[in-house]
Amino acid sequence: MADKKHGIDQALIRDLANILNETDLTEIEVEQDDLRIRVSRAGTPQYVQAPIAAAAPAFAAPAAVTATAAVAAAPADARNNKNAVTAPMVGTAYLSPAPGARAFIEVGATVKEGQTILIIEAMKTMNQIPAPRSGKVTEILVSDASPVEYGEPLVIIE
Repeated sequence: MADKKHGIDQALIRDLANILNETDLTEIEVEQDDLRIRVSRAGTPQYVQAPIAAAAPAFAAPAAVTATAAVAAAPADARNNKNAVTAPMVGTAYLSPAPGARAFIEVGATVKEGQTILIIEAMKTMNQIPAPRSGKVTEILVSDASPVEYGEPLVIIE
């Protein structure tokens, strides 16, 4: 593991730190092959040997940057909206059950209480997020495969 530290892309770490500053996130983590890098405002970057897992998803840096920027662009009033459905955990939000599949919801759709509106992947576990009430979806505040933080508004259901 000590040999791999020397091969770490320092530009990647700087880019991750810049994403933290630009998006006001407190922590960002990237996992690629057997290397995991976590950059946090509370501490220093960590280099951890990730466990070897079968069929680990590939990381696409440009997509993560775009998705993170989209989350930061969400209107500030959405954070205080009483109709906002917030993230119950930190993870990655997915709007459909599988890549290429139809999204669970779309703007203008009517949802019923308990209906799955999106999935949040946390620690390699897919967690279905149900609608807390019935109503009409007026806004979707996250993009597919975007990182979300606890308490972050995801969807507005009126």
